[in-house]
This record gives sequence, C-alpha cells and structure tokens, in this order.
Amino acid sequence: MTTEPLRTEIDPAGGGCAVVYLEQPDSPVVVLDRRLIQRLEATLSGLPEGLAGVVLASASERVFVAGADLKSISGLDDASLDRYLSYGSKVFAMLSSMPCPTAAAINGAALGGGLEIAMHCDGLVAAPSPSGKPYPVGLPEAGLSICPGWGGTNLLPARMDASEAITRTATGKPMTFPEAVEATLFDTVVEKPENLVATAREWVLAQPKPKRDNAPTRWIGRDDLKAGVRKALEGLQSELSGDPAQEVLKAVGAGLDEGWQAALASERASLIRLRNEPAGREAIAAFFAKSGAKPAAKEASGKRA
Repeated sequence: MTTEPLRTEIDPAGGGCAVVYLEQPDSPVVVLDRRLIQRLEATLSGLPEGLAGVVLASASERVFVAGADLKSISGLDDASLDRYLSYGSKVFAMLSSMPCPTAAAINGAALGGGLEIAMHCDGLVAAPSPSGKPYPVGLPEAGLSICPGWGGTNLLPARMDASEAITRTATGKPMTFPEAVEATLFDTVVEKPENLVATAREWVLAQPKPKRDNAPTRWIGRDDLKAGVRKALEGLQSELSGDPAQEVLKAVGAGLDEGWQAALASERASLIRLRNEPAGREAIAAFFAKSGAKPAAKEASGKRA
C-alpha cells in the first residue's frame, strides 16, 4: 500500500521553500506514531530537488507535536522497540541531511519526540499559542521514569544553557513557552501566531547553504560546544540522582566521547531498559490511567513521551 505524503506547500514566488505540515486527521492533536513517521519519510523522499528551504509545521492549532507513541514504547518487545526507535532516527536524519536550510515552526506544545524532531531542523521559530495560554516545551520522559530516545539528550544542551538543559532532561521538567523564550531556545520568536509559517520561511531563506555531515546542525558534539557541555556534565554528576537521570548523563557523555550515533544508541538502550523496570512500567500505567486511556488505545488517547 502506498504511503500518503503529508500536505506540503511549495511557493515558487516565495523562493522555492517547502512547508511540510505534520497532520493526523483522526486526532485532535499531533503525536508521533509509526504512521506519521512513515508519511514524513514519504514526503521528504518526494520533495523536488533545488528547494531553497524546508519548514516543518503542524496542522494542529493546539500543538506542534504533543509527544511520541507511548503505546509503542510500552508495548513493543525489546527488539521491535529498538527497530522502531532506529527507524524514527533514520527519518528524522532526513531533515538534518537536507541540502537546504530547515526550520521547525512551533505553534504549541512541543514535548518529547515532538521537540526532538524539531531540533533536527537547523532553526526553531516559535510563536505564542493563539489561545494566549503558555504551552509546554521540553523533554518530560524522565517524569515517566524513562528517557529520550531520539537524540534529545544531545540536542537540547546545544540550544540553551547546557546545565539547565541537562537538568531539565534528567528530571523530566519541561519549560513553559515564556521560559523557553527566556532560555533562548528559539532562533526567532514571532509575536503573532498567524505570522509563524511566513516568518519561518523567511528565516530559512536567509540562511546560507548548510554543510552536512550526517548529524544535526546543533548538537553537543560541535567543536564550539563540547567544552561547555562537558563542564556542565561534570558539575552535575554528583547533583543528579535516580535511574533516568543517570541514563541521561550517560547519553550526554556518549555523545561527547563517541559521537552522534553513539549517543542515539545509548538513548535507545537506556529507554528499552527503563521501560522494562518496575518504576517505568508503573509510571506509564499511571499515565494511561490518569488520561483515561489504555496502553492499547489509539495514539490520540494519551501517548506523550
């Protein structure tokens, strides 16, 4: 069966920039499940050559991406979960390997896998929610006694104060939109939500052609970031405790010492182990119980990691 691409708009008059909309018509929000990742892969594979830029936006008015597929994280066997996480990383890498600049247009909650896919883009362009209510941005996995699985441990400290980023990731404490603005997480902040996509398009068109090396533009392994992140990591070793926190620190260290792919492998192994631990199983079960969903329920019912 042919995978249906995501809605994509290319404006030749606007410099040949493609805007790809993450969408789930059967869901009130956008959550990263296998089907959405497959559609993203089909979309990115089918983009025409010679584009001046790519903007990743959300078709939801409520969120950018509310999180990853917690049903798969909790329900797949170890080997299947490893393949699923590896597949997601392969597709996200298509964004960070584009021959043109890329940006994520963040209009609402960007949590867990949602923030990770955004950070695979060169730039983050954000706007306040149309409702005016501050939305969350961050990596909340440790709050479920698990850890990020798509590079978040190595991406967030490259875009804001490394010590704060690592601490928030290790404790599962997201930021509010105003806090994220203050932390300078975003490359550009738009005052009016209706101008978000246009501003993101303008941002990518103003960027030079990127030099690609099979890793995101902004991650802790870059030469200008390594020393600062390592200093932050060393300062936090004795301050952060608990299994998820230690796995986050391990993944940061793997990235600094062994490279991007080693960081991803460290996250995958840690996530698979942690979701099998009693604390992980209990926290995920409690999440589904609180949301009124069951682990076997549909994506929109409550998968936010």
